[in-house]
Amino acid sequence: MQFTILGSGSGGNCAYLETPSARLLVDAGFSAKQIRERLASIGRSPETLSGILVTHEHIDHIQGLAVLASKLDVPIYCNRLTREAAEGVLKCRLRASVFQTGASFEIGDVGVETFSVPHDAYDPVGFLFRTQAGNVGFLTDLGHATKLVIERVRPANLLVLEANHDVKLLQEDTKRPWSTKQRILSRHGHLSNDAAADVASELVSEHLRRIYLGHLSRDCNRPELAHRVVCSRLQAMGANHIAVENTSQSTPCATAVLG
Repeated sequence: MQFTILGSGSGGNCAYLETPSARLLVDAGFSAKQIRERLASIGRSPETLSGILVTHEHIDHIQGLAVLASKLDVPIYCNRLTREAAEGVLKCRLRASVFQTGASFEIGDVGVETFSVPHDAYDPVGFLFRTQAGNVGFLTDLGHATKLVIERVRPANLLVLEANHDVKLLQEDTKRPWSTKQRILSRHGHLSNDAAADVASELVSEHLRRIYLGHLSRDCNRPELAHRVVCSRLQAMGANHIAVENTSQSTPCATAVLG
């Protein structure tokens, strides 16, 4: 199994998962052209995709969805409310395989488990991808981690975990109105670095080997700050076997290989 985060941040989110019989995108938050270029940088092409899974309808997760799905006839997997909301955002009809939040299904040799996450969207979801080589948890864009969320991603060997902002930097930011700050800080907003560290500490296990910190704010966070906060918490617990890596808005991360 190969897993690559093609980009993550408030300007766009997209990840790529590949197994012997499935090639999947998780979200399509860049333009179709950008996604093609980022796939090409790892030697892949959107023409071979088995499907696109959508977490929720915000534009930084669906920007290239309509073009990829229509021009290349790539299947879309999302719940009903996300499809309807995405159609409103993109001003087009989307042909999708609709799942009910909480359902599990298979795409090729990948088992897909879905679960609800608290975020300010119509029906946002997280994913756990089960493969023969290992499991990938996808936990981004959420205001807090419920007990359900923690339990659903507990089997992950690799975990994508939001670390959106530093609370102090957000409070001091002059670009955002107070209403926006309140939304980000709310229980349906985004995880702070400290909140991400809390989640990471709850998920420490022998089988969790790597955490990718995603959706970092350009203005209200610093990669080194997010990394230090989460690493310090894990090291204090003696969880030195878990590698912590920052994601980037502008470039794909190094591809992780399991099995």
